[in-house]
Amino acid sequence: MFTSKTSRRARRGTTRRAVAAVIGAAAVMLMLPMTAGAAPVTVIPGLPPVEIPNIPGVPQMPGTPSTPQTTTPTPEPTPSTPETPKGPAIPNVKTSTGWIALADDATHQITWWHNGNQVKTMPISMGSDKHPTPNGVYYTKESYRDMYMDSSTYGVPVDSAEGYRTYVEYATRMSWDGIFIHAAPWSVEQQGRSNVSHGCINVSTANGKWVFDTIPRDTPIVVRGTIGPDYIPGS
Repeated sequence: MFTSKTSRRARRGTTRRAVAAVIGAAAVMLMLPMTAGAAPVTVIPGLPPVEIPNIPGVPQMPGTPSTPQTTTPTPEPTPSTPETPKGPAIPNVKTSTGWIALADDATHQITWWHNGNQVKTMPISMGSDKHPTPNGVYYTKESYRDMYMDSSTYGVPVDSAEGYRTYVEYATRMSWDGIFIHAAPWSVEQQGRSNVSHGCINVSTANGKWVFDTIPRDTPIVVRGTIGPDYIPGS
């Protein structure tokens, strides 16, 4: 009789411990969030194997494999190449106004710089082979909104084969012997291509106005590459 009671008590104790283990395992499973990846298997004595997922930030049990974190290296910036300034080099001449110009017969262009920065380029037509524009450094003088250009002022009669009396606009004097940079709408077709003037620098009406409105007196204008002689400053 004593043996029977003792056996029943032992069986009840074993049953209680098994139930407690089941309840404990179920509580652990409910408290852990579900994850999509594979999880390690934890074995509890007397119960089937239970999968416990990995939780970010929670240390894993010894022997549990961990997923290595990979980082993408930041690419090194590619060094940029500075742009080469377009157009001709600025002439090495003194300027009291900050402005410098270069009239180049090779390109039939005049380029303007202000304080070392290229500002504007415009097509031109300079003196023809019969009347080439002399090469050298000119300095702008007075400007005229409009005027008549008369060949008789430098010894060629108006009624001669080479004479003329022409109305022009936006004329800026470059020399005392009659060389100007001025608007010449009649030679726009030749500007940027060939030389057809009597020695002046011909530009379009819009460009002549820009020079008239923008360029101050005593600004150097360098003429380069013509078949003409050297300019004598002050002439």
